[in-house]
Amino acid sequence: MSWKETYQAWADEPRLAADLKQELTTMTDEEKEDAFYGPLSFGTAGMRGLMGPGTNRMNVYTVRQATAGLAALMESLGDEIKQRGVAIGYDSRHHSAEFAHDCARVLGAHQIPVFIYDNVRPTPELSFAVRYNHAYAGIMITASHNPKEYNGYKIYGEDGGQLPPKESDQMTAFIRQIDDVFGIELADEQAMLNSGLEQVMGEDVDFAYLQEAKAVTINRELAAEYGRDMKFVFTPLCGVGRMLGERALRQAGFFNFVIEPLEAQPNGDFPGLKNPNPEFAEAFTRSIALGKQVDADVLIATDPDADRMGCAVRQPNGEYQLLTGNQIASLMLHYILEAHKQAGTLPANAAAVKSIVSTDFATKIAASYGVEMINVLTGFKWIADQIHQYETKHNHTFMFGFEESYGYLVQPFVRDKDAIQALTLLAEVAAYYRSRNMTLYDGVQELFKTYGYFKEKTIANVYAGVDGPAKIKALMKKFREESPTDFAGHQVVALEDFAQGTKTLADGTVEALTMPTSNVLRYVLDDETWIAIRPSGTEPKLKYYIGTSAPTEAAATAKLAEFEAALAEF
Repeated sequence: MSWKETYQAWADEPRLAADLKQELTTMTDEEKEDAFYGPLSFGTAGMRGLMGPGTNRMNVYTVRQATAGLAALMESLGDEIKQRGVAIGYDSRHHSAEFAHDCARVLGAHQIPVFIYDNVRPTPELSFAVRYNHAYAGIMITASHNPKEYNGYKIYGEDGGQLPPKESDQMTAFIRQIDDVFGIELADEQAMLNSGLEQVMGEDVDFAYLQEAKAVTINRELAAEYGRDMKFVFTPLCGVGRMLGERALRQAGFFNFVIEPLEAQPNGDFPGLKNPNPEFAEAFTRSIALGKQVDADVLIATDPDADRMGCAVRQPNGEYQLLTGNQIASLMLHYILEAHKQAGTLPANAAAVKSIVSTDFATKIAASYGVEMINVLTGFKWIADQIHQYETKHNHTFMFGFEESYGYLVQPFVRDKDAIQALTLLAEVAAYYRSRNMTLYDGVQELFKTYGYFKEKTIANVYAGVDGPAKIKALMKKFREESPTDFAGHQVVALEDFAQGTKTLADGTVEALTMPTSNVLRYVLDDETWIAIRPSGTEPKLKYYIGTSAPTEAAATAKLAEFEAALAEF
């Protein structure tokens, strides 16, 4: 059907919820087309989109449809898989609780056991809950750091990592077989509770998570001695990070922190936060003001579902300097390796894991400790997959994993990025530098002087609307067909095409890549600069990544600007 026919079918549908039916009457033709031109994209990370009526929107019907697809997948795998059940969590966004409980009711109609949180929780605690309950899958209702108009549906596999591509493709096929999204059967939730088909998670899982989180702290004496008078501000950005984050900090020995009061409580409106994303300076506006008021050394922010973390550090002039995700990760990795080296506990087979679009700064640091850095595709599921391989083959000991987009994992009892773990470790790293009369910013500069000055930049171009996917596809096709041989006067020495699984050298030699296929291009230049291009898996964006380095900060900054300009000209 055309988008107009699909729109009319929804408008005429007597089972459509009254609030969504009313919203249909206020939509412009452009909004109608975007909402009904096709189904909401479902990938290995699940789905994410604007809330509202339509097949291309997050609403109870698209959520029920996705969950019915999961139920069908589990039924196809046999009763043993089905009886392991599904863990469900949700964040503070509008409709998150409603969507989560609808997921439970759909699963209940298929007699699939459900473990659901009693209130909002961080995304990493949902990953933990899958493992804790030995469930087959997990559902997290969240749109992470997106604006308030968005929500999303993240799907997890039995290891607590995001669902692998094979199972995700199977689930998508089952989802697309469901024609009547208004007729999906729903169980009575009270009856599910009475029968034990639904179990409510709460303090029991919180306590178990926090017990595991004790292992994040490496040097408890350091935290006790230098963390006592180190003042910092913590803000969960109106999301779900406060309860678990505050308890984890205190458990680790940190008590001298202030929580930003206007951003302390979960609030789906995210008042004053257009983008509740710790990647951006505007997310720190209130905490900067509070930091100046209380003379805080560090400001730490977790995003609304507490899987990402960012920070800002006080400078000598009293202003605060944000650190990048790559810089935070490099600081934390260096501290982990140095602390274990000093304690004599650094394993001989230690390994760290990062995405292919994250900094080589961390790779240089790891190499200096004799630690292997493993590169994986973007998406934390690939880091989780590496951890699983280490546990199966016993060939490496996992020390740290990260992505440049402010996602970090310290201890693998969670299999997704975990801002609660990162918050706790960063406080310890700050205490370490305080013991040396330095700040986290000083620590970055010290590492730059040792390993070289690294600069990175991510450029995200948005292609929204009906034509967005086609524009992104055309641009990726252009890069493949008119592949540049140089950027800013530096020759391309290797082109890695992860969709084709090939690495093409400047002399035409073609080598096979060992990673799974993905729609990513990565250019390696003659000065070790790299440029990567990939469509986002959850948003209508084409992302460009640049990573470069030089002996001085000024030279690295200049090179970054040159490569950005060259990329813009293509």
